[in-house]
Amino acid sequence: MEGYLKRLAASGLAYQSASLLSGFLALFTLPLYTRHISRAGFGYAETLLTLVILASILLRFGMGEAFLRTWFDDDHPDRRRHLARTTTTFVLITTTCALLAGVLLAGPLSRLVLGTRDATLMAYAVFGIWAFTNLEVAYALLRVEERRRAYLIASAVNVVLTVILTVILVVFLNEGARGYLIGNYAASAVVLVGLWLFAVRDHIGLPQARVALGPLVRFGAPTVPADAAVFLLNVVDRAYLLRVSSPASAGLYSVAIKLATVVIVLVRGFQLAWPPLVYSVTDDAEVTRVYARVTTTYVVFTGMIVAGFVLLGRWVVRLLAAPSFYGAHRALPWVALGWALYGLYLVLVSIAGRRKATIRTLPAALIGVVVNVGVLIWLVPSMGIRGAAISLCVAYVAMLIVLHLLTRGILHVPFEWPRIGAAVAIIGGLSLAGNLLLPTTGVTGLVARAAVLLGIAAGLVAARVVTPAELRRLRELARAGRTARS
Repeated sequence: MEGYLKRLAASGLAYQSASLLSGFLALFTLPLYTRHISRAGFGYAETLLTLVILASILLRFGMGEAFLRTWFDDDHPDRRRHLARTTTTFVLITTTCALLAGVLLAGPLSRLVLGTRDATLMAYAVFGIWAFTNLEVAYALLRVEERRRAYLIASAVNVVLTVILTVILVVFLNEGARGYLIGNYAASAVVLVGLWLFAVRDHIGLPQARVALGPLVRFGAPTVPADAAVFLLNVVDRAYLLRVSSPASAGLYSVAIKLATVVIVLVRGFQLAWPPLVYSVTDDAEVTRVYARVTTTYVVFTGMIVAGFVLLGRWVVRLLAAPSFYGAHRALPWVALGWALYGLYLVLVSIAGRRKATIRTLPAALIGVVVNVGVLIWLVPSMGIRGAAISLCVAYVAMLIVLHLLTRGILHVPFEWPRIGAAVAIIGGLSLAGNLLLPTTGVTGLVARAAVLLGIAAGLVAARVVTPAELRRLRELARAGRTARS
């Protein structure tokens, strides 16, 4: 069991080391961006950044997910190479067609999506779809082969180049939202070409042997509506705020998401490392134990981070954002909780993927979208960006309940419910009490709230949600993360 946890930690750290760097640099540069981009411009740019990912899900047509799952069904090198070439060629064709069409229709698309005409900004977003989607497939090739060093180098170069280009365009050339958008995707395109030429060139090109698309499509196609619906939760809130409230509200909400970087990076690392690990375990009895232990560990770890945002979020916003963006603190804790819940949803999605029953994720995803929209309409008029963030959390809770009911019959996982319940009660109860009862400004408030955070950690140990032996193993896992560079 500890071997799996170490492997998950090492892979997750390797895959997200660049994202950790990106998150640090994003927090460092956020004061610059929020002083050179208006709240409305930031809202436009961040809305398009999320739409790029949604379009990427649709254009991949589930081939990335099918590739990851199918790779471990056959270990023959030639057939794996043909599988990779089939996947990369398919995605390159779909994204190139979308690029050509999107550039031609950039003006009308911008009016439809943003409520204002900016063909240049929309064309940059369409180019981003092409670069982002193909880069994700190239990264997937590195992940299935667990080429951690190559992944780390490529993603780190992407981060550094993105920051350099974006700072030049936004701060020095005053390109505003346009510079913020193209800075991200020009760097991705450069890294993509580098990977094609050097790191994954054997997996690029037309397959020399016939690889049937049918099995790939049958596995991947059902994931598309579900994945799109799930990610739509990250789009509909900003789009709703943009069109119904104001672009400035969408900008504030986007800053809250930026400040929740710690949770987002953790969840994305889990998203990248978890499927290859859990699909590689062939024994069902063993894998159910892995599911149970990892879920408990995840709840405790992310719960502590969310508690930190609940208690200290106001100080985080004051430290890292321009004064006009201080209102983002109202949504920050809820956004962090929403992303943490998304990680739990990924656990249940992988159960369906393991049994190749991906169609079961669709009802949960659709219910999540319906709930999200309904709560948005209900709460945003009275609560603003806080209402949008709460709607995200409510939607994920609904999805978790539905998907658990749909997957528990295909693979029974003995989740550690007493420990999970105790963790939620201690973390949630103490953090909410501290937030309601303690000062919200000044050194006194900061110190008192930090003390409550330490008290939560002590309470988890006292209640034996986390045991001293597990703390020792956690230190070992942290040391194991150093092997991520090898």
